[in-house]
Amino acid sequence: MDFDLSKIKGIIFDYGGTLDTGGDHWSEVIWDAYRKAGIAVDKPIFREAYVEAERELARTRHILPEHDFHDLLLIKMRLELQWLSENGHFPPAQVEEKAAEVARICYEAAKAKVAEAIPVLEELSGRFRLVLVSNFYGNISTVLKDFGILRFFPDIIESAVVGIRKPDPEIFNLGVRKMHLLPQEVLVIGDSYRKDILPAEKLGCRVLWLKGKGWTPEEDAQLHPDIIASLDEILGMMAE
Repeated sequence: MDFDLSKIKGIIFDYGGTLDTGGDHWSEVIWDAYRKAGIAVDKPIFREAYVEAERELARTRHILPEHDFHDLLLIKMRLELQWLSENGHFPPAQVEEKAAEVARICYEAAKAKVAEAIPVLEELSGRFRLVLVSNFYGNISTVLKDFGILRFFPDIIESAVVGIRKPDPEIFNLGVRKMHLLPQEVLVIGDSYRKDILPAEKLGCRVLWLKGKGWTPEEDAQLHPDIIASLDEILGMMAE
């Protein structure tokens, strides 16, 4: 990779899947937690439950601004397991117990990943203006505060607040405008090729794709010249 950070003046970070999973799609984190919690469903059925829970969250306001990430996860896991129960894939009597167990496992995993990202954010925030751009539920500030990283992001562009969602490039443009920079002076770091990398490049930003386990085989097979496997690699670029 031939990447010159000297031309970059600001960095836009995605949150979910970037700072809290190390590049893996959140479905993979939850699926791993299902197995640790002993929830015996096939992965295609789990993926249906995942999608149905996301649709319900889009239809109805379950998540409030004061909810931290554990609160959010517990709500999501209840919705998933309730759907599985209603469709005959999971015993109703275990919904609450297992939702709490899976939420705890996922929260601990996310907290550990964010802790790994903190030294990177410390270094970058001393050199660049950082902005967070995220498809989220209206409670991202509470989540960032709980994990101790709100201080790194003086400006946050959250889909539920601004009414624009990725992959619309305009949500990234809002982040660029917050920094009063040109798109080519801004680096976008995200985990999703479709929702982060393509729209940011369309806007004219530089990109780094933090690539882990994706939602589809097509995304897993996708290639790009600017892929990183961990956020630590950015610090190596700064040292060059």
